[in-house]
This record gives sequence, structure tokens and C-alpha cells, in this order.
Amino acid sequence: MNLIILLLPIIAIVLMFRSQKKRQQQQQHMQTALEPGAGVRTIGGLYAQVKAVNEETVELEIAPGVVTHFTKSAIAAVLDPQEYDAIINGRPAEDELSESEDGEADTDAESVEDKPLTLTKDGADKGDVEGGAPASK
Repeated sequence: MNLIILLLPIIAIVLMFRSQKKRQQQQQHMQTALEPGAGVRTIGGLYAQVKAVNEETVELEIAPGVVTHFTKSAIAAVLDPQEYDAIINGRPAEDELSESEDGEADTDAESVEDKPLTLTKDGADKGDVEGGAPASK
């Protein structure tokens, strides 16, 4: 019984070190796979395109003509070209083609989306009250 109590923390520590080492290897592999033209996401959530890879830094184009320098460790993920394009442009080209071929748009849904939602204090929908504030008496 005492042996089990002693072995459990040791096993837990070994497993934690193994998983941490595996994550470090994946991060290092991703950093070595960086190449110009790849779309990336930084640890801060910034999406950009790789312009140049230096020894310890990466030059990222965050907007047309705007290039910034980041450390390689700031890159959280390298994205597939289709995924990067979908994120930057809103949606993939396949979805746009399928919608334009259908030709049947739900006009009721579009008109509802255009109207702002306004509510009174009791939750009833009022068209004359702006911004959801209760009506003054």
C-alpha cells in the first residue's frame, strides 16, 4: 500500500514531463516548417502571412504593405491555404458558388436581420423605442 502511494506521484511527474516534451517538439517542428507565403495565427490571435523567416524571427504581413517582426515562438499555428483564405475573406469560395447557384434567398430572414432589436422593460417588442431602453412616461 505504501509503495502505491509513493509510485503515483512519480508516475504523474513522468507523464507531465513526457507531454510537455511532446508539445515542445511539435512547436519546434512547426517553427522549422515556416516558409514564406504560409498563413499563420499568432499566440495573440493575429492572422498574417509569412513574408520572410530569419534565424530567430519571422516577418509577417498583417495588411497589404504592413510587415511586422515576431519571434518564432509567437506563432501558434500554421494554417492550410484554404483555411487561411476562409478566415481572411470571410468564407470559402465553394460556399459562395453554391449560394449563387441556388438563387433562392430567404427575403423574410434578410428583412428581419436589417431591423434592430428593441425591447421594453417588460420584454415586449416595441418598434418606437430605440436601443432597448424603457419608454419614458
